[in-house]
Amino acid sequence: MRHGKHDDTTDAHETPAPPFAAGDLLHEADALLAAGFPSPLIAQMGARALAHGSTIEDEILADGWPEDDYYQKLAAFLEVPFLTSPDPATVIDSSDLDSQLIRAEMLRLHPPGRAPVIINVPQARRLGEIKTLLDRLSGARASLAVSSRSAVRRAVWQTGEQRRVRQAVSRLFDDTPQLSARVTLTGRQGLTIGAAVTGLGFAFIAAPSLTGAFVHMSASLFYAAGLAFRVLALALHRKPTPAPLLTSGPYPVYTVMVALYREQTVVPQLIEALRHLDWPVACLDIKFVCEAGDSDTIAALRQHASGAPFEIIEVPAMLPMTKPKALCYALAGARGAYTVIYDAEDRPHPQQLRQAAAKFATAPQELACLQAPLVIANGRDSVLSALFALEYSALFRSLLPTLARLRLPLPLGGTSNHFRTDVLRAIGAWDPFNVTEDADLGLRLHRSGYRSGVIDAPTLEDAPVTFRVWLNQRTRWYKGWIQTWLVTMRAPLALRRELGTGAWIVFHLLIGGMILSSLIHPMIIAALAMALISLLDGSSATMGREGLLLLIDGFNILGSYIIMRQMGMKPMSKTERRAVGWRQLALPAYWLALSYAAWRGLHELTSRPFLWRKTPHEPSENKTVKS
Repeated sequence: MRHGKHDDTTDAHETPAPPFAAGDLLHEADALLAAGFPSPLIAQMGARALAHGSTIEDEILADGWPEDDYYQKLAAFLEVPFLTSPDPATVIDSSDLDSQLIRAEMLRLHPPGRAPVIINVPQARRLGEIKTLLDRLSGARASLAVSSRSAVRRAVWQTGEQRRVRQAVSRLFDDTPQLSARVTLTGRQGLTIGAAVTGLGFAFIAAPSLTGAFVHMSASLFYAAGLAFRVLALALHRKPTPAPLLTSGPYPVYTVMVALYREQTVVPQLIEALRHLDWPVACLDIKFVCEAGDSDTIAALRQHASGAPFEIIEVPAMLPMTKPKALCYALAGARGAYTVIYDAEDRPHPQQLRQAAAKFATAPQELACLQAPLVIANGRDSVLSALFALEYSALFRSLLPTLARLRLPLPLGGTSNHFRTDVLRAIGAWDPFNVTEDADLGLRLHRSGYRSGVIDAPTLEDAPVTFRVWLNQRTRWYKGWIQTWLVTMRAPLALRRELGTGAWIVFHLLIGGMILSSLIHPMIIAALAMALISLLDGSSATMGREGLLLLIDGFNILGSYIIMRQMGMKPMSKTERRAVGWRQLALPAYWLALSYAAWRGLHELTSRPFLWRKTPHEPSENKTVKS
């Protein structure tokens, strides 16, 4: 599978438009002046366009000029009708139609009983050329109309929605079924697992004591190996150095995608956070991806997010109803060279895009993804949120930076992933059937010959504060991690060749080790307690196999708490550490809760594998984290 990084070809409609030179802007300025736009506006927007590598047209629309008013003036100059909303029922669908989602330029309508009408979205720099052509061709204006970019995109989204949602659901499975979680277990995997369980059952019948000791020792050693790797990651942890920022143009178009479902209460907070992104508005493409039936969220977005650079995309109903399916659907319209994913409750650092763009610009093409750290801002709210903050700090600010530095695969977080858009499309994007699509995608990128890195500009989130919400979220995560491990292990030898031996081992220690350690944690505690009782009453010797198991189990249990605590506390600010405070004493109970969630996720994988348990969100009172 290591083919992706050598394929530099993309469809023409996927190639970002080049920055415009000063000469192009002069032509554009002259055309807009002739169309009746005021010269001070043109001069002001021309200066911005020159600085940003955009166009005067883009800057006028980004500055808040109503889009319909803008294109009505262009239509009047060309002496053709202006059409506010092309009728999607008169558009013939085809795969080529999706190019208009990337760069809306032209649309052909077929009204019943009438001749076809060509809808044009004129570019300002070509106004004079188009007007001259229309003047020469008598009767051409009768079959031509002008419409806006947004109106054309809306018509195209509606026209191709059923084809596009089917593709979003089935493309990965149709192209590479071995990489899709649509089938939980292949026949070979089912046979292997069945044979192993049967063999183990016979072994327990034939030699229960020896088999039990073997299983205990094997599981404990694997658990210990996973902890040992985290000890290594802790030892290799480095304080991040200040990252460079992209400080001048030309700026590439940056697509921001946010999948929302029943999130109307946090929409104002989300819009405020996105408006604070330090990136030219003319070079932003912000897409809110909603289920078509989620009328409350869509209404809130229409109220708070009108005009550039926002676009609301409604995903037609089709199972599975998951975040990755929605993102795959919306990716067809991503206009940016780079794409970042945020969640509805996120408050990204204003300079996160500048940091990611600077790193992409100076890195080789094989760097396909950058993960920003997720920082929990409500650690004081409850014991659960405090330990969640500790866990996130250990993962995003300790473990992942070490993995990136060692060029190992990254199990990505579900938000604040920055991608090269062409690479994301080339590898098939997200798996709509995997409920931890982030971890799966990080591994698939590595298998395809790419690598992931990290940046340090954080995204603030709030953790669940009640056990029920936390449990539902964590159940889904464990279910998805088990899905990811099973899918990735369908061809173990091929996987080792694609990842390399070191990365193959680390994959098992991180994903497999996390799953196993959570599942068996209570059993290890029980075994350790029984061994200690035996030692105290003198019924067991301290040496030999029992003594070795006692030492390993003790390391596993105490190590689980100490390593999570140290990896989490080390990168935290003083304020964050104070927020955790005495709550760290609840780590043993937190691990037992993790185990319960893991067993619940395993059970749910067999009964409702694609169920997406929604995590509800409320507006946050914690806007920033102070150090």
